[in-house]
Amino acid sequence: MTTSAPADRLGTRPATALDVRDLTVTFRLPGATVQAVTQASFEVRPGRCLALVGESGCGKSVLAHALLGLLPGNATVSGSALLDGGLDLLAARPDVLARQVRGRRIGLIPQSPATHLTPVRTARAQLDEALRELGSAHTAAELAGRFGLREADLDRYPHELSGGMAQRVANAIALAGDPGLLIADEPTSGLDRPLVDRAMGVLRSLCDEGRAVLLITHDLRAAERVADDLAVMYASRLVEVGEAAEVLERPRHPYARGLVDAQPDRAFRPIPGMPPELTALPGGCAFQPRCLQAVAACSAVPDLEEGVACHVARR
Repeated sequence: MTTSAPADRLGTRPATALDVRDLTVTFRLPGATVQAVTQASFEVRPGRCLALVGESGCGKSVLAHALLGLLPGNATVSGSALLDGGLDLLAARPDVLARQVRGRRIGLIPQSPATHLTPVRTARAQLDEALRELGSAHTAAELAGRFGLREADLDRYPHELSGGMAQRVANAIALAGDPGLLIADEPTSGLDRPLVDRAMGVLRSLCDEGRAVLLITHDLRAAERVADDLAVMYASRLVEVGEAAEVLERPRHPYARGLVDAQPDRAFRPIPGMPPELTALPGGCAFQPRCLQAVAACSAVPDLEEGVACHVARR
C-alpha cells in the first residue's frame, strides 16, 4: 500500500517507514511490575501520520521512548521495531541509536518543550548546536522561518518564550537533521486552540512532503486534524487500529467509542469509571470493568484482529 514519497523540501533523505511488532515494555519496581506496553503492533508509513491516542497513563509516551532507547535501567523491552525494513531499534546498541538514529533518522518533539530547552542558552544557540552536531546545511533562521518564528525570536531565552514559541523552537530542533520519521509526543499540551491548529498544520505539511509522523496525543480533535491512521491505546494495549476517518466516525471498540462520544461536538458524555493501575491490570479485557457491553467472553484477553481487540465488536 506504500506509495513513493514526494520530494522532501527540507532535504534529500527519503521518508522513513517504521514497522513495530509485539512491542512490550515492563518496569521492575520494589514489590511490583508495571505493564507499560503490551504486544503493540503497528506501522508508520511514509507520507502518513499515525496518531496514537488514549487517556493519560496508558503507555503512549513509554512506547515512544522505547523506540528511541530512552527508557530507564529498570525497563525490560521485547518485540521488534524495524526502521526502513532494516535496523531493529529495540535491538540496536545505544551508540548506534545516539549517533545514527536520534535526530538524524528519527526526530523527537518532546512533551512540554520549554522544560526541555536549556534555560541559560538562547533558542538560537540551541538550534545552532543541533544543526552543527547533525551536520545539517540548514541555518537557524531558515528553520525558524519555516515554523513561523521571527529571527529575533531566536535570540530569546526559554523563559522569554511563550508556550507556542517554545513549541515552534522544539519543532525546528526536531527537524534540524532532516529525519524521515518524526515522533511528536503530546505536542499540543498547554497550547490554546489556535496554536494547536497551527502545530497540527505543521505536522500535516511534513506528511505532505513525504515524511512519516507518529503523533502521540489525548486530543482527538488534534488527531482528526492531521492523522491518516489512528491507534487507540488502553491500559498498555492497542484496542483499535485503522484509518483515522473510519475509527473516528465509526469506532468499534467500546473504549474507542467512549473517547469519541466524550468530545464536546459529540455526546459530551465521559467514560464511566477509571483506568486500571498498570501494576494491577484485571484479568481478561482490561476495559471490562468499565464496559456496559461486557459478556462472559471478556474474561479472556482479546487479540487484535481485523483492527479491533474486542470480543463483542467481532460478533
